[in-house]
Amino acid sequence: MSDHMNISAFLSPVHLVEITGDNTYQPNQIGRSIDLYDEYFPDLEQTELVIVGCGEQRGNGILGIPASAPDAVRRHFYSLFFWHEGIKIADIGDVKQGASYSDTIAALKTVLTALLEEGKTVIVLGGSHDLTLAQYGAYAALKKVIDASVVDAIIDLDMESPFANDNFLMEMLTAEPNFIRHYNHIGFQSYLVHPGMLQTLDKLKFDFYRVGHVKEDIEQIEPAIRGSHLFSFDINAVANAYAPANQLTPNGFNGEEACILMQYAGMSASVNTIGIYGYDVRKDRDELTARQISHMLWYAIDGVHRKKREADLLEKEAFNEYLMIFSEIETSFLQSKRTGRWWMQLPNKQFIPCSYKDYQMAAKGEIPERWFREQQR
Repeated sequence: MSDHMNISAFLSPVHLVEITGDNTYQPNQIGRSIDLYDEYFPDLEQTELVIVGCGEQRGNGILGIPASAPDAVRRHFYSLFFWHEGIKIADIGDVKQGASYSDTIAALKTVLTALLEEGKTVIVLGGSHDLTLAQYGAYAALKKVIDASVVDAIIDLDMESPFANDNFLMEMLTAEPNFIRHYNHIGFQSYLVHPGMLQTLDKLKFDFYRVGHVKEDIEQIEPAIRGSHLFSFDINAVANAYAPANQLTPNGFNGEEACILMQYAGMSASVNTIGIYGYDVRKDRDELTARQISHMLWYAIDGVHRKKREADLLEKEAFNEYLMIFSEIETSFLQSKRTGRWWMQLPNKQFIPCSYKDYQMAAKGEIPERWFREQQR
């Protein structure tokens, strides 16, 4: 990787003994399989998935040293068993905290930009949720127009708050020039969200999914995540019983559902930055939230492993094709023979991710909501 030395200047190594009290792992545990920045910066040339920590939380009004959240997650993640031979993973340590909040954001953005340029998929362990701005900033620096999906119990558009953690979405969605083509908000809890925020998102033709609707049929959210590039997860979207550090609300996704959403992100051919934010070690109980996040990481890797089985859409023999007409519109649906996932064709001949339900609606002659919303955009 050409920018090894450049980005290593922004990073602090992982001190394994300090994290675990020991650095001995079984041969098939992640701690033995991962390429770690401890004494020397790893060679990332063959690396597919890169993990980087950033404990910055001044955007949430918490001053002082960076949060130890990334290390708490590492402690449990490294002890999990590695089932995904063929995927090379590196942990390049933590972004150093800058003299100011904006310095840290700039440093994280620089690291992510360099990794994206090298074609890596990156997982960020936060830190407060406003670090998503650095994720977005990396795409903006590359002038890449993206779709973004955020999992969060609330919608961070509170302009009355002095903290970036509460309003960073405003900058991300409205800054000029803007590189957000589409935005999905997943898992909001209605009683925590001002109705006007939903109206604002709707006017912008963005999509939002209430937590109850997602839980009823979680497979329906997979196409939205599959079409994204940036994926950001605030741990407050996970119910307190599964993530005790979430003290915003007792409700939300259960632990398994959170893992499924992360698996969907890993399975996407376009998602190449994933951030997990909002974990405060001081509010955790028995490090159960750290354990939950470590399992979510495992499922993201599992998704990357499953993605390798999927064929390119140009490989026609790998898909079942269904031609049909709805509302006098001729279109085509593709179903992967390998994974069962679906795509539908728009009038411009492009295929977008969809679900089996979208196909069923079209087969009845009805316009799928997903097709209609995409046409509006």
